[in-house]
Amino acid sequence: MAIHLMEEANRCLQCKVPRCQEGCPIHTDIPRMIRLFRENKVLEAAQMVFENNPLSVVCSLVCNHAAQCEGHCVRGIKGEPVHISAIENYLSDSCLERISIPAAPRNGRKAAVIGAGPAGITISLILAERGYQVTLFEGRDKIGGIMRYGIPEFRLPHSILDRIAARLKEVGILYRPNFTIGGNVTLTDLFADGYRSVFVGTGAWRPRRMGIPGETFGNVHYAIGYLNDPDAVDLGQSVAIFGAGNSAMDVARTAIRQGCRDVTVYVRRDKVAASPDEYEYAQLDGVRFSFCKTAIRIEDEGPVICDTRVTDGGKVEVLKETARLVPTDSVVIAVSQVPRHRLVEHNAKLQLNDQGNLKVDALGETTMPGVFASGDVVTGAKTVVHAVEAAKKIADEMDRYMQSQGD
Repeated sequence: MAIHLMEEANRCLQCKVPRCQEGCPIHTDIPRMIRLFRENKVLEAAQMVFENNPLSVVCSLVCNHAAQCEGHCVRGIKGEPVHISAIENYLSDSCLERISIPAAPRNGRKAAVIGAGPAGITISLILAERGYQVTLFEGRDKIGGIMRYGIPEFRLPHSILDRIAARLKEVGILYRPNFTIGGNVTLTDLFADGYRSVFVGTGAWRPRRMGIPGETFGNVHYAIGYLNDPDAVDLGQSVAIFGAGNSAMDVARTAIRQGCRDVTVYVRRDKVAASPDEYEYAQLDGVRFSFCKTAIRIEDEGPVICDTRVTDGGKVEVLKETARLVPTDSVVIAVSQVPRHRLVEHNAKLQLNDQGNLKVDALGETTMPGVFASGDVVTGAKTVVHAVEAAKKIADEMDRYMQSQGD
């Protein structure tokens, strides 16, 4: 492994204008990371990467590298890009327990973080490092959010998330599992108990519907529910999946591993939206793809499929005259997720934007003073690295806000 990675590192040209770094949403200093690795300064490299991205060990596994760092590598213009993700994963994984997380002396101020997904974990670590007493509230029993309950373990082992949880505990972050804010306990209650600021990172857990007849039938499932606990769902021998993103790929690859023999992903357009790597892995696993197809309704025997056509304007036109029943044991709908609104329903000061997401200003503050938000609850379903990117900025704003409040 080390020899292979060193060979990859030696392929890096150390570009004066590193396109790979520009392609990374959080601008990891990739040339420096590789340079330190080549100099056998593994811990120093891992420390640098972690300080820029507290979830580097996760992002090195689940990022869309082909569209980001590796997709911008100069080496990839005429050949194979440097496998940056493999080097980053080796550094982040092998050094996770050894990385130093220096925390400033406690400043007497408390901050509440709601949601232990990628945004909440990032915010918690940054604020704890700056001396705040952080309590991390999570509606489920373990940390991770979408990383644990929406990404299959064969892509992101849960043991990695458990190791991150141990690091959170080491820096004094308090964890409240199985505890939901909204209802019996409100945001107002948190402020009454002395929290100076609150971060909302509750993610996007409500499946987006296709809006067709039959979605309530017993042979239909939503991707986010299925990925949460595949063992609880019997898809039978054949499954039709509707969607074209990484979530659809995760469902398809999981279904194969759960014993389904006939797994077909139906895509409305002529190409998938998922990353090239995930699409290729799905094909390798035996998943079949049927392009320019969609369902207009679902029956007990399976979905009724129609051909589609992409117009010159880029819109999808459904050719209903081509409708036919495709007998299938189960149907899984994987057309994204949107946020739930439990907090908004129980806190009148919070508002939603035109897209139905939590409304925030340019600084990430919601319409309730002292309450900040980012991640999927603000943007809708996006990636881990984008959640980290936004969370780093929000941590700065929360820090400024709490400092401005005085003692």
